[in-house]
Amino acid sequence: MSRLRLLVPVLLGVFALSACGDPEAAAAAQAEARAAAAEQQAREAEQGFEKAVAEENWALARAQGDVLFMRWPDTQAAARVRERFDDVAARADAAREATRTAALWSYQSIAVTGGQQHSAAIDAREMVDTDGTGTRRVQLIFRDHPEWGRSSYLVLQAGDFDCYRGCRVNVAVDGGEPRRMAASRPDTDEAIAMFIEDEAALWRLLDGANTLSIEFPVKAGGTRSAEFEVGGLDRARMPGWD
Repeated sequence: MSRLRLLVPVLLGVFALSACGDPEAAAAAQAEARAAAAEQQAREAEQGFEKAVAEENWALARAQGDVLFMRWPDTQAAARVRERFDDVAARADAAREATRTAALWSYQSIAVTGGQQHSAAIDAREMVDTDGTGTRRVQLIFRDHPEWGRSSYLVLQAGDFDCYRGCRVNVAVDGGEPRRMAASRPDTDEAIAMFIEDEAALWRLLDGANTLSIEFPVKAGGTRSAEFEVGGLDRARMPGWD
């Protein structure tokens, strides 16, 4: 326990005795002692804030600051922390967003004939109505198979792509100008999938991007668009793609 914390009750007693018969002096003495105690407690909270910052634990640092401002808002410690708090809060928000977008991706590494198959998959931010029966998931997958090679493709839960003889899809990053990319729908009923032929180019587009949108034709008529929050991609999970 700190020396100041031990002294606070002693000081209160001394002030009370010295101010006998003078209520205003007694009240001032007690207020001074309470302020000293608050400053000490705030300083301890500030130390917790500084420790969290040093460890780059931005969420904890933000929480420490919030507690400090709520309980001891008028202390010198609070004033010092307040000067740095906006930056810490921004870092905490960024860390939380990075965690959220990283969790949107799922990865698999499974043994198949000829070696290991690696894949990275993500669902579109919003479900899409691809056949008039209601909205369903649209998934983007990157796959590396030891026999079939590398590929990138969209998968639908319902409806179908209008791309059996090949087509072009519009691909845009972060709301920028779309680029046309070749695509094809394999003649198989195993999955409702459409390959984007230049998987290497599509993979490169994701580097540093936050969102990727793909507009594709459907058999129900017209086109649909799916947007993916790709910023949390762990590129190391697909070895050899970079």
